[in-house]
Amino acid sequence: MSTLKDNVNLGPSALRRMVKRSSVVAPGVFDGMSALLAQDAGFKALYLSGSGVAGKSGLPDLSITTLSEVAEDVRKIISVSKPPLIVDADTGFGEAVNVIRTVRTMESAGAAAMHIEDQELPKKCGQLSGKRLVTEEEMVRKIRAAICARKNDDFMIIARTDARGVEGFNGALRRGGLYLDAGADAIFPEALEGEDEFRRYAKALKAPLLANMTEFGKSPLLTADELEAMGYKMVIFPLTAFRASLLSMENAYSLLKKRGTQKEFLNKLMTRKRFYDLIDYDGYEKEDRELFGGKRGRS
Repeated sequence: MSTLKDNVNLGPSALRRMVKRSSVVAPGVFDGMSALLAQDAGFKALYLSGSGVAGKSGLPDLSITTLSEVAEDVRKIISVSKPPLIVDADTGFGEAVNVIRTVRTMESAGAAAMHIEDQELPKKCGQLSGKRLVTEEEMVRKIRAAICARKNDDFMIIARTDARGVEGFNGALRRGGLYLDAGADAIFPEALEGEDEFRRYAKALKAPLLANMTEFGKSPLLTADELEAMGYKMVIFPLTAFRASLLSMENAYSLLKKRGTQKEFLNKLMTRKRFYDLIDYDGYEKEDRELFGGKRGRS
């Protein structure tokens, strides 16, 4: 169990060091509680998905959420967790000038890295068909704007290309090379199809690469070890825990409606003690007592 004072977020420099040493596995988190659970499971980096930000509000991943909403989620996650956070910044929330503000906002919120993609607005989930791309020149401008805007050189700018589903594998490879030349710190080839494509992409483009292992999409579900062996330096699992929690909640609500009680599925619920341990309830109480002589107890 981590304590209140332990959770000082490590930030951009820590992520840079991790990427240089080995492959980084970053599970998707969507709020402070999920971040604590992922941290407690032993993950050394975390990922905030744009689809997760939208989904937890009951919205589709169609550029409906705003920069301020994403930044607020970043702050909530950073405030309680230690692992560096990679953030999905969609298209940068507009043109190159908007990307400047996006970078500065994400940095000040505490993110360690962010990725922007080369889709037109309104963007679509990367695993769906029917995506439209901005020109290569426009995406290069966005990357250069992002590089110039950051205040901390360790803050990673990751360029995502959705070209595989629009221009084919070679188009995704060409764009990845152009984005790398523009100054991107890493390349995220979205929705590659088949293990061979992941292998070929890593062999052809010598750069830090990010692989997306989301469920029910176009890409095969490869293991983190398999991807590391191919040369991928970052592996994300954007919505795995979110989808698991949705199914669990759906089942709980259904049973509660049918039975009128939770007695028959208590073994499926996190106990009060485990919950309080995760959020460091005792740590907050201890500080309250030491600083102000508080005497409040658990309820």
